[in-house]
Amino acid sequence: MHFQIKRDILLKSLNFAHNIIEKKNTLPILSNVLLEVKNNKLSIVATDLDLIFFDQISDLKVTKEGSTTTSATVLHDLLRKLTSNHDVIFNLKDENKLNISAENSKFNLLCLPVDNFPNFSDNFDEGEILLESKAFLSLLKKSRVSMSNDETRHYLNGIYIHVNEINGKNFLTGVATDSHRLSSSSMILKNSVVPKSFILPKKTVFQLCSLLENSLENISVLTSDTKVQFKIGNTKITSKIIDGKFPDYKKVVPKNNSRILSVNAKDLINSVERVTTVSLDKKEGVKIILDKNNIQLFVNSSTSGEGKENLSAEYNSEQLTVSFNSRYLLDIASEIEDENIIIKFNDATSPVLIQDNSDKNSFFVIMPMKI
Repeated sequence: MHFQIKRDILLKSLNFAHNIIEKKNTLPILSNVLLEVKNNKLSIVATDLDLIFFDQISDLKVTKEGSTTTSATVLHDLLRKLTSNHDVIFNLKDENKLNISAENSKFNLLCLPVDNFPNFSDNFDEGEILLESKAFLSLLKKSRVSMSNDETRHYLNGIYIHVNEINGKNFLTGVATDSHRLSSSSMILKNSVVPKSFILPKKTVFQLCSLLENSLENISVLTSDTKVQFKIGNTKITSKIIDGKFPDYKKVVPKNNSRILSVNAKDLINSVERVTTVSLDKKEGVKIILDKNNIQLFVNSSTSGEGKENLSAEYNSEQLTVSFNSRYLLDIASEIEDENIIIKFNDATSPVLIQDNSDKNSFFVIMPMKI
């Protein structure tokens, strides 16, 4: 194997490959990235066995075809420290040694045989679904804020992707919950093919978001009973799906919360961040007193002090005092596109509905705290 490629082109792909690989591996081959040159194209593959990253680059000069695997971390760090936009030459000397040269630098990286690298089948039994990248990225980012970290309920450690029919139209919906908060975001599904429902793992969600943020191309989705594949241009991410049943989330979405608060989203974020500065333990929460033309935010920490701030707002009911986990409130408020955030209450202890007037297809639910 012998080829020449621009450092920046390869580094862009290695950034994603490097993030897929787990830092602590019991199998040495899983710390490596597969490089294969064939038909004047370079294929790059990385995996942690649950998630597979595949990319193909055609902008290179090939002298000799071949393949090898080498440390993803070492190769990524090496490329990162080379001068931008310079040519890098890869030459596989033998099965165990990959020579890399650029400018005045020369490196020899150790390799492991390609035969040891896992093989994967690309069999999917459902038709292809095409999605607009920007809309799908928004769905993932708004849903992911409520993903759980609870390993005992693994089925909550991701986003539940499924189809909802609303007014005769199919919507692709993403929902996540950690039982304290819930996020839901939907986009119109223009395809005639209706995909199977699946729970997308947390790691896949973040890798996919990172990939979509750097792409304007449409994304194609293929599903089977155990995995899902996302393809953007020459890049593919194939992921196992979480085996489990997602709870019936619609039961916890408030329907009749009549006390409505409207407040500037950025002002609320800034105010919450200021008053919670006095608390070292963010789980202590922020108390909010709602009144006709303003709200009062209050934090009282037994170990470090107290903070209080008034904020102009519109509220349509009698005075109400309610408390929230400040981190949860900030995460949700940060995803609001409209200038104002709409928060609907029933009482001090019932689930609270949060809406965005600029995105009618998304909503959030948060449980108040008892302080």
